[in-house]
Amino acid sequence: MKKVATRFAPSPTGPLHIGGIRTALFNWLYSKNQNGDFYLRIEDTDKERSKDEYKKQIIQSLKWIGITHDGEEYIQSKKIDDHIKIANELLKNGHAYKCYCSNEEIEEQKKRSRQKKIPYIYDRKWRDKKETDAPKDVKPVIRFKSKIEGSTILKDLVQGDVEIENNTIEDFIILRNDGTPTYNLSASVDDHQMNMTHIIRGDDHKINTFKQIQIYQAMNWDLPSFAHIPLIHTIEGKKLSKRDKASTLDDYSKIGIMPDALRNYLLRLGWSFKDKEIFTLEESIKHFNLEGIGKSPSKLDMSRILSMNEHYIKSIDEKDLYDQFMDYCKLFKNEIKSEKQDKIKKSLTFLKNKAKTLEDIFINGQYIIVDEINFNQEDLKLIDNKAKKVISDFENEFKKITELNKEALEPIINGLIKSNDTNFKGVGQPLRIALTGSKFGPGIYDIIISLGKEEVTKRLTNKIIL
Repeated sequence: MKKVATRFAPSPTGPLHIGGIRTALFNWLYSKNQNGDFYLRIEDTDKERSKDEYKKQIIQSLKWIGITHDGEEYIQSKKIDDHIKIANELLKNGHAYKCYCSNEEIEEQKKRSRQKKIPYIYDRKWRDKKETDAPKDVKPVIRFKSKIEGSTILKDLVQGDVEIENNTIEDFIILRNDGTPTYNLSASVDDHQMNMTHIIRGDDHKINTFKQIQIYQAMNWDLPSFAHIPLIHTIEGKKLSKRDKASTLDDYSKIGIMPDALRNYLLRLGWSFKDKEIFTLEESIKHFNLEGIGKSPSKLDMSRILSMNEHYIKSIDEKDLYDQFMDYCKLFKNEIKSEKQDKIKKSLTFLKNKAKTLEDIFINGQYIIVDEINFNQEDLKLIDNKAKKVISDFENEFKKITELNKEALEPIINGLIKSNDTNFKGVGQPLRIALTGSKFGPGIYDIIISLGKEEVTKRLTNKIIL
């Protein structure tokens, strides 16, 4: 029995789509579950649209979410000579032929199909013609001689048996008239040379699979097993595209979604194992199988992603959370000054309580991070004479304490409530505005302790407040 081998084969023509990440994840998990290998193939034969920046983004995205590939990246453009060689073999063995139809002829055929409101299929004009009849001013393409009779059954590992009438598959081009190979030829040759045992990809590739099967059969190659995953749709039920908001991995990392959380969410998007929701990386590998993949499209639900992320923020080790938060700030925010970092580290326990993303932690901790607080002007209007007295009275009592903890602060707050004939909000709100610039935020005790005595004293004497 062959060692299981899977691959992920993105084109570097744009940022990596969230659907592509899930496909990569399923391939990687399956290979690891089977003690096999997982490879990354960069399909960069579209020279006009392929960019090195997209290739780097793809590699970085996979690394970010925890997907590692075996061996070096397989670069498709370096194998073009092999693809051309196989095209010529198919031509020599009678499984392909030269087509001399001009661009004008093809366009006319397509026009007639549109008028009849039927899908365009090349009419096979040159399938059985002699080359002696060929026009001298037309550079031919090479077309694969597809089967006309009967049908083909694809034993799909996700979809079950899928049957197609062979005459519905056109004689597709394998070499363009400029001598460059097309996708179906290149993918087939690469998969064969890479010894792929399982091709796991989106179900929008099913028609390509039927074409590639015919190439395999014509070359007498061993067929891999195929599994087609239903596509990801929007919450409204539409096919997800690159134009949709939050469709690339960068979109999620920028708002502070953590890699483990997104990986866990994508794992459960269209796959299930009993009623389990949260999986460690080890559990993901142990339990993943193709039988658990559903046959219907999955809906991308941002609220579920945020909920999953919130779970990870609250449950992971705080040292790990701190490290990820610092990395996030370096990438997408201003780098936090060293003298503020320790305060953030000590304050994570409460800063994370109301946070669903790393960005939420950054927002919640702004009063610690900034040198000068920006006051919410509407909230500033709440600082009337009574509020100013509360702030002043607190400052006087605050100077007297020697240890900064909740036990030392509670008597002061309770005393102010009594002496000012108010309630906890009547004391806490003015102090929160004075110390953070807003009436919203963490608990007042947490704010005071996190800032430290020197910074609290400094902010209480701010002339804007008093």
